[in-house]
Parts: sequence; C-alpha cells; structure tokens
Amino acid sequence: MRVVYGMNPVKELLRSDAEGLAELWLVEGGERPRAFADMERAARDRGAKVRSAPRARLDRLAGVTQHQGVVAVVADYRYREVEELLAVAAASGRPALLVLLDGVEDPHNLGAVVRSAHALGAHGVILPRDRAAGVTPSVAKASAGAVEHLGIARVTNVVRCLEELKEAGIWTVAAVPDGEQDLASVDLRGPTALVLGGEGQGIRPLVRRTCDHAVRIPMLGRVGSLNASAAAAITLYEVARQRAETAAKRPA
Repeated sequence: MRVVYGMNPVKELLRSDAEGLAELWLVEGGERPRAFADMERAARDRGAKVRSAPRARLDRLAGVTQHQGVVAVVADYRYREVEELLAVAAASGRPALLVLLDGVEDPHNLGAVVRSAHALGAHGVILPRDRAAGVTPSVAKASAGAVEHLGIARVTNVVRCLEELKEAGIWTVAAVPDGEQDLASVDLRGPTALVLGGEGQGIRPLVRRTCDHAVRIPMLGRVGSLNASAAAAITLYEVARQRAETAAKRPA
C-alpha cells in the first residue's frame, strides 16, 4: 500500500480511476474546509473507510507534516508498459508525445516534470528502473496529483527503449546544453519522445548518441543549464506551440 497526501493530490486520486483506495484520513477539529466533505463523500462512494484523527497521527501516517490535513491509503502505484503509453497516444488521435527521463533522482523534479507533461499534452513518462526516482508520496504531492492521470512506465534499458520507440515511428529528441540545434528549429509536430537528463551527469553519452536530434534551449543568462523540470516545461511548451500553430492553419 502507499499513501497520498495533500489536498490536490488526494482530490485527483479521487477523480481518477485508480483502484484500491482503502482509507481516507482527515484531521479532526478546527475549521474543516468544505473540500473535506466532498472528498469524504467521494471516498465513501468508492467503498473506502473514512477516519478522523489528530494531526500527529496524520503526520506519522504521511511521514511529513505538510499533508494539509488529508491522507489517503491506496494500493501500490501501477506502472504501465511502454506499449500502453503508445496505445493511449494512438487512441487520442494526436501524434504521440512521451517524456523519457534519463536518471532524474530528485522526487520534486520528477513530480514537476509529470505535472508539466500532463498539463501540456504528453501521453506518458518513461523512467529507468535503476538509479532514478520512482512514484512516491512526495512525487505525487509535487505533481499536484498528475501521477494519477498520466501513465508512467519503467524500463530496464533506456537505449533499447529508444531504439524500440524509433522503430515505432517516434522521433527521439535529447535536450542538452550543447545541442547541435536550437529547440525551436526542430520539427516537433510528429510523434516525439523528449529525452531529458538527471541532476548530475545529465543525459548519458550513449543515450544522447541514440537520439535522432540533440537540441539546446537558448540561454541568455550566465547559468549554463536548467534543471530537468524547467527544461521539461520549456520543451513541452515548444511542442504544444508548434502543434497548436499547425492546427490553427488547417482549413475549417
């Protein structure tokens, strides 16, 4: 079992089709917001037990104090297969858009990437199984609940995954500080997998060489690079911008 804490993450959990919701814990006493009543009703509709307890009990259950008075106990997160993400893309009627993270270890970075990916139309996120963050309560909190709506897959071998994506007709684009092309100069309107590196070494050399393109985000300041979540938001927005521009040009 896992815990999900915080107002927005628990709301999104209750709105999603995630299975295995067992308990909803709400802090007792004080001014309980109206949102608590809505969450309590939704949890009972799903057959979950609703309990109230002092804040100290919720602190222990969540493992943090920043839970905003609400903690859900739910079945372990179900990672998807890459094929499931591709099926979601195909069913959407839009060109596939995936985000592959090569070694992001910071939970807040991962959560922020998932949040941007969901907001900007990605069909899923792909993570390495080893030496990388997975879906944890802090990731769910940082994603504002987006992990409950966006499929996340884990793979054993990132290079092999990239090769399989390319065989499926998806262009692979690595975002690196010294990329050969500016981000906006690359056509991102077709099926695309954006590849971003971790906090330390960034994208590994073999992963970069496997990608079809290596792009850079033009930087005007003295800082030479962005963290994964900032780079993801910018690259995803560029994809959304190009695709919206193309859609606007289509005849009505």
